[in-house]
Amino acid sequence: MIKSIFLIYLIVNFAGFFLMKLDKEKAKRKQYRISEKNLWLVAFLSGAAGMALGMNTFRHKTKHLQFKIGLPVLALLEAGLILYLIIQLS
Repeated sequence: MIKSIFLIYLIVNFAGFFLMKLDKEKAKRKQYRISEKNLWLVAFLSGAAGMALGMNTFRHKTKHLQFKIGLPVLALLEAGLILYLIIQLS
């Protein structure tokens, strides 16, 4: 059970990281973008850490205060929740 939780957490964070990369590439090409609603959905589904890393790596959404502050705070909360679940299930 613990391995499953951790694996899901990793997969969603990888997806969040690559979503930020994809959205940045689309922005450069002036293509149809990924909506902020969908970006936040992935963040709330435990992908905030990957998205925060992607935000800083690709310099994407760094001027948006809601992303600049919200993603790292949400990432900490999610990491705390995952840690809590792992401790409770051990």
